[in-house]
Amino acid sequence: MDTHVIAAALPTLGWAVHGGLLVRRLATARRDPLTGLHTRAGWTTRAEHLLAKHTAAVVLLVDLDDFKATNDTHGHAAGDAVLTATARRLNTWVGRDGIAARLGGDEFAAIITHPRRAPNHEALLSALNLPVEHNGCTLPVSASVGHCHREELPAPTLTDALAAADWAMYAVKGHGRRNTRP
Repeated sequence: MDTHVIAAALPTLGWAVHGGLLVRRLATARRDPLTGLHTRAGWTTRAEHLLAKHTAAVVLLVDLDDFKATNDTHGHAAGDAVLTATARRLNTWVGRDGIAARLGGDEFAAIITHPRRAPNHEALLSALNLPVEHNGCTLPVSASVGHCHREELPAPTLTDALAAADWAMYAVKGHGRRNTRP
């Protein structure tokens, strides 16, 4: 084989391998390492697309109530157990009709495209509020959930949907924990 061909092919091969590694790193960066859910960046692009495409879509925000107390009382490993359980429960509820994310800390988001196929919101709240077993301790879990139907928005943007879901979630927190607001 001609050495000129080999010399020309080596940098190309190197760039191809490097590009593949970068794509893999980018995909990993779009997933939360603790929960496996999408991060805010990974979720936002997909959620915007789903919201634009599905007129019946619903955007949800989930916030764990008194999560700091769990970390302070039982340690960060216990808090991690609560976060991973919450992620698993939310992802199970969303199923194939949407996508869930951990936005940061103890805040999660989801969008479902066909809400009539998903279990009702009370089922989600019941699942999220189940205690978590960790190192022989039963950790109480309480979540507040707010959601926004795309149809209720003057303009179907993710920013507006998240703001409406956030408002609904904090309205729930004002009426006591362990609630959900349509």
